[in-house]
Amino acid sequence: RTKPSSALRLRPPPAAMDDPQFLVGTPRSELLANMEREGRDPATLDVGINLVLYFVYDYLPHPPVSPGSAPTLSLAGASWVSDGVDRISRLPDVLLRDIISRLPAKDAARTAALSSRWRPLWRSAPLALVDSHLLPDGGAAGQFTIGAPSPRAVTDAVSRVLAAHPGPFRCVHLTRSTMEEHRGEMARWLDILVAKGVQELVFVNRPWPLDLRLPATLFSCASLTRLYLGVWRIPDTAAVPRGARFPNLKELGLCMTVMEDRDLAFMLERSPVLESLIIMGSQTGVRLRLVSQSVRCVQLGYTYLEDIEVVDAPRLERLFQSDNFRQSELTDPSIKNCSSKIKIGCAPNLRVLGYILPGEQELGISNTVIVVHPNLICISAVSINNNANV
Repeated sequence: RTKPSSALRLRPPPAAMDDPQFLVGTPRSELLANMEREGRDPATLDVGINLVLYFVYDYLPHPPVSPGSAPTLSLAGASWVSDGVDRISRLPDVLLRDIISRLPAKDAARTAALSSRWRPLWRSAPLALVDSHLLPDGGAAGQFTIGAPSPRAVTDAVSRVLAAHPGPFRCVHLTRSTMEEHRGEMARWLDILVAKGVQELVFVNRPWPLDLRLPATLFSCASLTRLYLGVWRIPDTAAVPRGARFPNLKELGLCMTVMEDRDLAFMLERSPVLESLIIMGSQTGVRLRLVSQSVRCVQLGYTYLEDIEVVDAPRLERLFQSDNFRQSELTDPSIKNCSSKIKIGCAPNLRVLGYILPGEQELGISNTVIVVHPNLICISAVSINNNANV
C-alpha cells in the first residue's frame, strides 16, 4: 500500500499526545485549549487526525460498484438495433435484478424510469449503497478532511434510500458522515440494515470524537459476510445479548477502534466461519488471543498489541504484522521500550509469519521462546512441535 510522503508526517507531538490513548475520551475543545495554553499550534491536531484517517481509508475495501463505470441508461440506445427491439428488457427478472445490483444506488433507482417492465425491479434487487457516490462529484475529490462540514445532503439521501428499499442490501459503505452529529440517523440506519439484511458493511465514524460508542444493534446483524469498522469504540460486549452472533461473517476489519481484550475475544467467538481478521491502528493496547477453527489469515498494521497468542487455530496459514505502532515517532518512549510476545500454540498449517521486530518482540513456538536481537538471533533449546509446521 502507498504511504504518505515525508512532508505529510507529523512532527513530534506535545507531551500530552505521546500516549497512543491520549485522544480517547478527551473532548476536542479541551485538547485545543491545552495546546493553546502550551503555545502550540492547534492546527497540528487536525493534521494528526487526518493522517490517522488516511491510513484507515487506505485499509478499507473498495466498493464493488463505481459511478465512473456505470453506463448511461436509456432505451434510446436500442435505436441502433436494426429491428429496434429492446431485447434487454425481455431478459428474465433474475438477470435484470443482477444487472441492477451491480449499479451504484442512484443509477439503480433510475432504472425504474426506463419502462413499466423495469419499475418494480429496483425494489427487489439487492442494492449497493455507497454514500460517497451520492455526492455531486461521485466522491472523485476523495475523503473530506477534518474540519470540513459533514454533508447533510448525503446523510439525508442515505436515510431516504435505506427507508425506501425493502432490502436486502448487497453492500453498504458509510464513510462520509460525522456520526456524532447524526446519532439518531446512525441508530436508525443500523436498525434498518439489521431488519432488511446487508452482506457487506463498511462503517466509519469521521471524528470527532475518536471513541464514539458503536450501537450494539450491529451484533444482531446475522446476514453480514464482510464487516469493516473504523474509528469506533466497540460496544461493551458484556451487555450484548448472549444469542448475538455473526453466523455468516467471513472477513472482519477493525480500524482505529477502541476495544477491550474481551471485546475482541467476543467477536472472534461469535464468528464461527470467519476466515480473515484485519486489525489496523488499534487506539488502545489489546491482547489478541486467537482461538478459531476457521481463521486462515490475520493481518495487523500500525497496531498497539501487547501480546499475540495463537492458542488453537488449525486452519491459520498467514499471520502478517507490519508497521508496528512502536516504530512511530508519535509513540511514547516508555511504550517503545516495552517488549511484546508472539506465542504460537496449535497452528499446524501456519506457513507465513512476519515480521518479527528485532529487540522488541519475543517469539514462542510450542513453549519455546526465541528472542530476536538487532545483531544476533539466540535460539535456546528450540523444540518445535511436529504438528506445527512453521
